[in-house]
Amino acid sequence: MKIISWNVNGIRACVKKKCLDFLKKEKPDIFCIQETKAHPDQIDELLSEYEYHYWNSAEKKGYSGTAIFSKIKPISVMYGIDKENHKGEGRIINLEFKDYFLVTVYTPNSGDGLRRLDYRAEWDKRFLRLLKKLEEKKPVILCGDLNVAHTEIDLANPKSNYNKTAGYTQTEIDGFERYIKADFIDSFREFNKEAGHYSYWSYRFNCRKKDIGWRIDYFLLSKKLRGKLKDAFILPKVMGSDHCPVGIILK
Repeated sequence: MKIISWNVNGIRACVKKKCLDFLKKEKPDIFCIQETKAHPDQIDELLSEYEYHYWNSAEKKGYSGTAIFSKIKPISVMYGIDKENHKGEGRIINLEFKDYFLVTVYTPNSGDGLRRLDYRAEWDKRFLRLLKKLEEKKPVILCGDLNVAHTEIDLANPKSNYNKTAGYTQTEIDGFERYIKADFIDSFREFNKEAGHYSYWSYRFNCRKKDIGWRIDYFLLSKKLRGKLKDAFILPKVMGSDHCPVGIILK
């Protein structure tokens, strides 16, 4: 079982540039995307080899949004954190399968000047409560753009960004650390403890060519699934977005 996640930074542009061709080689069973910036009716035909398509598009056109394409039919589908909060931005899809829940997320960015940091802190707490509620029923696989570098080895320039740049404030780091303390594992770090592995590069200053990046895209798993985790990987050579795909293989 292979699952891949990618913040595509606009699915229409991605399709136009044929950036999804890498899927022919990777052949994931489930493909999750974030920042679709589209509604399904804006895409004529997409990934027809995946029978089951699920979209959570933002109310604001050209903004945010998530989607999942699966070769396996889920038992149930849920969108969002709850009925009353964080509505309209299309940030979460949760598919229930026989042995686990699969949740894809596009976590809110704290914004320029950290203007949305308080909202982000509230989001992290509510989202973790959702994951733990799901986990009462069965294990959880979480994937997506979590918009945080967990430790200093997860970004190229930790000192100059700490508590100054969205994605590497102590508030956001603490939010991620709560996932770990709640018994979720960072799948990539189960196999690789080294620095220099990134999933996002700013379009500014030629950062991707210089490999000045951040690892902010993750697969987190309930500890109960550790025995089934065969591999976790990053695909930095796949182009088409300011992010690259990440993935896992389960036994």
